Amino acid sequence: MDDFSVKEFLRGVTRQDAEALRAYFAADAAVYWHNSNECFTAEEYIRANCAYPGTWDGAVERVENAGERMIVVAKVWDKKSAYRVVSFLALEGGKIRRLDEYWGDVGEVPEWRREMGIGKTIEA
Repeated sequence: MDDFSVKEFLRGVTRQDAEALRAYFAADAAVYWHNSNECFTAEEYIRANCAYPGTWDGAVERVENAGERMIVVAKVWDKKSAYRVVSFLALEGGKIRRLDEYWGDVGEVPEWRREMGIGKTIEA
C-alpha cells in the first residue's frame, strides 16, 4: 500500500486525467456510487468522471488506514458547487480493487435547525 497516494489519486480525479486514473485500478476493479445506486467497472468510472461537466479542484481532509483498506474524506469543488465525498478503498498490490463512494452537497445549515439555536460552525 506504500505506493498508493490518495492525494495523487484525487488529483487525477479532479483533473479528469483518464491516463493517470487507469494506473490506480486493478484490472477487475469495481466502483460503487451508492447515492445513485450505480456500479461501474474501472473504465466506466473513468469515463463518467472525465465526462462530468466543469473544472474541478479538491483536497483530502482525512485518511484512515486499516491494512489493505482505506477510508478517505475529501472536499471537491468548482466555481458553482462543492461536495464532500467519503470513499472506502479496498486495495490489492497498491491498486484499487473496490471503491465505494458516498457524495453529498456542501451547504448551509437548514433554516429549521438555525431556528433551534443548536450546534456551532465547524470551520469558518
